[in-house]
Amino acid sequence: MPPPIQPTSLIVTTTFNVEGYSIVEYRGLVRGIIVRSPTIAQGFLGGLKSLVGGQIGSYTEMCEQTRQSAYDLMVNHALAIGANAIIGVSYDASEVKMNATEVLCFGTAVVLKKNS
Repeated sequence: MPPPIQPTSLIVTTTFNVEGYSIVEYRGLVRGIIVRSPTIAQGFLGGLKSLVGGQIGSYTEMCEQTRQSAYDLMVNHALAIGANAIIGVSYDASEVKMNATEVLCFGTAVVLKKNS
């Protein structure tokens, strides 16, 4: 799991511009990739829940933790290359093998300047 992100003024957005700011430099693609599979307990509980239907809480929790870890890695990547913002952020997921899913969080690292 990536180290927790320290509070920062990094702007992260799904849009490709930030109102009131201009992009002065593109630092490039940043990403965070996590491959995760459910624990034995999550798999067992998820299997039981799938028999009766409804939300599978243990899977939901695992997915949220995985997305957060991928996001944290992406932000740390952007900070490491001197960006103060990430634009165009998106997630993607794909099955790597049975019961193992890759979650990718990515965007474009930029340096923003506040408009005067």
